[in-house]
Amino acid sequence: MYFAALLARTEDGWEASDTELDDVETLSDLADLAREAATDGADDTVLVFIEQEDAWFGVVRVDGEEDPRVFVSNAAVAARSSYGAMLTDELLGHDQDDEEDELETLDLDGTEDGYEDATTGAADEPEAVDDPSDAIGSAPAGPLGESAILADLGVSERRLLALDGDALVTIADALGAAEVLEAVR
Repeated sequence: MYFAALLARTEDGWEASDTELDDVETLSDLADLAREAATDGADDTVLVFIEQEDAWFGVVRVDGEEDPRVFVSNAAVAARSSYGAMLTDELLGHDQDDEEDELETLDLDGTEDGYEDATTGAADEPEAVDDPSDAIGSAPAGPLGESAILADLGVSERRLLALDGDALVTIADALGAAEVLEAVR
């Protein structure tokens, strides 16, 4: 089960609204949805929170007409879900044409985080990826994206990387938006 919410920064603080992602197929669609939520003007900061049952969370930040910035807490797990795959594919620079190849490399039974080596048939642990463009066919285990995405809003890179469990509530609390986020949950 997914939870998705938009937090729009206004002169009076943060305004939250839950959102349906049914019509969102790309990061561009998600950014457009966020821009529509801006209440005070085109330069507003809007955060999109996406969470899947404490397995992973993602934050997309849209500042006016700038390109969206993205952080995903666990790319390997997120890549196995439709909305998480949308975010990780964008971060890794994957094309839609590569989607079938990617699905073949995913371990969908959930028993391991590895992938099967085509030559030996053995399961290998994915290697750490310093540069996301070096990942071929799979998302790296662990965080992916811009970990300093919320640093200027009071959530340091270190704190964001340490979050687990109900991370979105912790982030909203640091932003001073916990009550408005809980209202849409």
